[in-house]
Amino acid sequence: MTQQQQYGKSLYQEYNCQSCHQLFGLGGFLGPELTTVISDANRGPQYARILLENGATRMPNFHFTQKEVNAIIAYLTYVDANACTYKKNVTK
Repeated sequence: MTQQQQYGKSLYQEYNCQSCHQLFGLGGFLGPELTTVISDANRGPQYARILLENGATRMPNFHFTQKEVNAIIAYLTYVDANACTYKKNVTK
């Protein structure tokens, strides 16, 4: 994991994202599952970026800096890239 991805992971933990979102099926159920958000044809990195920058109806605007947004996107990209077995199990 790169330094930027590690920083994104620390932000994910610091802001308690797992209380609403899941990674690899673990976490809350209020927000969408994020394991494959980056490679998802209907969502992708722009979807994640917009929500991180602005918040949404059920997601607060945390007022992340661009550095923080980029780091969280980098972390989610890392998670997505390492989700090969998870993707196979979900699509069965």
